[in-house]
Amino acid sequence: MAVEDAGKRALITGLSGFTGQYVARELRAAGYQVFGTITPGHTAGEGEFAVDLLDRAGLAAVIREVQPDVVAHLAAIAFVGHGDVDQIYRVNVVGTRNLLDALAAAEKKPSAVLLASSANIYGNTDVGVIGEDVPAAPANDYAVSKLSMEYVARLWQDKLPLIVVRPFNYTGVGQHENFLLPKIVSHFRRKATDIELGNLHVWRDFSDVRMVAQSYRKLLAAPSAIGQTFNICSGHGYSLGEALDMMSEIAGYKINVHVNPAFVRANEVVRLVGDNRRLVAATGALDMVPLADTLRWMYSA
Repeated sequence: MAVEDAGKRALITGLSGFTGQYVARELRAAGYQVFGTITPGHTAGEGEFAVDLLDRAGLAAVIREVQPDVVAHLAAIAFVGHGDVDQIYRVNVVGTRNLLDALAAAEKKPSAVLLASSANIYGNTDVGVIGEDVPAAPANDYAVSKLSMEYVARLWQDKLPLIVVRPFNYTGVGQHENFLLPKIVSHFRRKATDIELGNLHVWRDFSDVRMVAQSYRKLLAAPSAIGQTFNICSGHGYSLGEALDMMSEIAGYKINVHVNPAFVRANEVVRLVGDNRRLVAATGALDMVPLADTLRWMYSA
């Protein structure tokens, strides 16, 4: 990869999170000096700042010190089933507002600020492949918080160069097992005979986290991306059954699947498959990894 952005400074909120680590790797390879926020209570390494998004003064101090050229805002409560609803809204909405406020007040303005929303904002739609113009119909608190974040961000669209991304489901090595595919992979890695899952009749657009990180890097460097919203997706839907079949083939055995009613969510979004044409038009070709290859990578990690 050409060192396209040598010397530029990137700030990643949620640096130590699943996605943050891959985005950091991608940006460093492109020549950026990477800084990031991590959750308070963790030991901060070089270029890391243990600061809460709800600490306005602390956040402003980080912005003053780093003076970022680009910002990738990934810090969030990212699990749909997170138990503390108040925290979902505080972090995802108020935390984002605090960050935008600090960036707008900074002497040096970044050239791009990427805000990670979610494809969950679309909810249940009868559209086969979802484009960015499909009306939002959030079906859970997480999705409502992400849509609220998008509306809050509009208050800064004349002051900051904002890019909103709506990632569909994605996975990879290091994702927590309370997410579906890592849970399935870990059961096969342990040679478990049985697994308990929720609704099996759901279709998802699963991407590889490495493609997601690559798309974020390319959007941050694309002037045409400013002011736009992008679906981050493969454009291909897989049923849960297909994913299980792929893992059976990789691991060499079939697992017994039991549907646990406790894992079946109310208002479950049945089909979530995205249109990525706007994304590819802005970034050029992306390394789309077939789901079977991603699962194989996770299984052998």
